[in-house]
Amino acid sequence: MEQQDGRYLRGFLAGALVGGMAGAITALLLAPKSGRELRRDIAERTSELYDKAYETLNPKAIGEEVPPVTINSGKMRAQQIVQAAREQAEELLSSAEKILRDARTKAEHAKEQIQENIERVREAAKASVDAFKSELSSGE
Repeated sequence: MEQQDGRYLRGFLAGALVGGMAGAITALLLAPKSGRELRRDIAERTSELYDKAYETLNPKAIGEEVPPVTINSGKMRAQQIVQAAREQAEELLSSAEKILRDARTKAEHAKEQIQENIERVREAAKASVDAFKSELSSGE
């Protein structure tokens, strides 16, 4: 029964770790920071979570005897999860930066079009005023 409880505890802690990493990455991605700062924060936070997970899931810390193979496979799996999270975060950042560049380009293009339209309206208004003045002077 105690072995089963230990497995449940490890399973719960692993789930909490993955959920915590997902939440931390989401929070970092939604924070208003530059790409470089965000990548650095994600790397630091991931490393911290890995260390906490290792301390929490370390069999010596919870008083269980687990074969070294299990510890190593767990450690390797945790490293794979961390690496996958880093890669996904980098992909998200890359996509976000591309979307931001595209939005800036579109905004600049729209600004130029608006300025051109304003200039056309000014010219049309001036031409209308000139035509009106011409009509007034010819009617006198």
